[in-house]
Amino acid sequence: MRILGIDPGLQITGFGVIDVDGPALTYVASGTIKTTQLGTGNLPARLKVLFEGICEISARYSPDCSACEIVFVNVNPQATLLLGQARGACLTALVSCQLEVAEYTALQMKKAVAGYGKAGKPEVQEMVKRLLKLPTLPGKDAADALGLAITHAHVGGSAAILARAATLQRTSTTAFKDGRHH
Repeated sequence: MRILGIDPGLQITGFGVIDVDGPALTYVASGTIKTTQLGTGNLPARLKVLFEGICEISARYSPDCSACEIVFVNVNPQATLLLGQARGACLTALVSCQLEVAEYTALQMKKAVAGYGKAGKPEVQEMVKRLLKLPTLPGKDAADALGLAITHAHVGGSAAILARAATLQRTSTTAFKDGRHH
């Protein structure tokens, strides 16, 4: 299975592609999509760059599924809104490329990759380097994206099984007698 991880950002969006074969993880590619050349006043053009960049990456590497970071509210509400729009462009691109999208928080990714939810960027970079047997540290944004792909490789199957079990449990029939179910 090939997984595309996306770490959304309005200025820099990280991407990482890995192959998964059982427990074995193999690095395929990683990098960033940058919109800084467009200036802060041109939001629609920046969102277009993100959308087209992800579509190009998907066409080039043909992933089977994707994982994207869930963004939470920051101290600055304006920055949070802009980041949310960037994330929306990323999600739209992934879905338009016919990819299933799994979503993970930064805390979930850090726990899965570094074993500690409050791990810093350098620890995530180092663990991604080790897990994928890379010769050098990946950039911060690419490391986070690769970390999201690794998280999905480790947790995605379990999450799918739990979701199916929850669906089966909800659809089970309940016998009613005298207006009470048991």
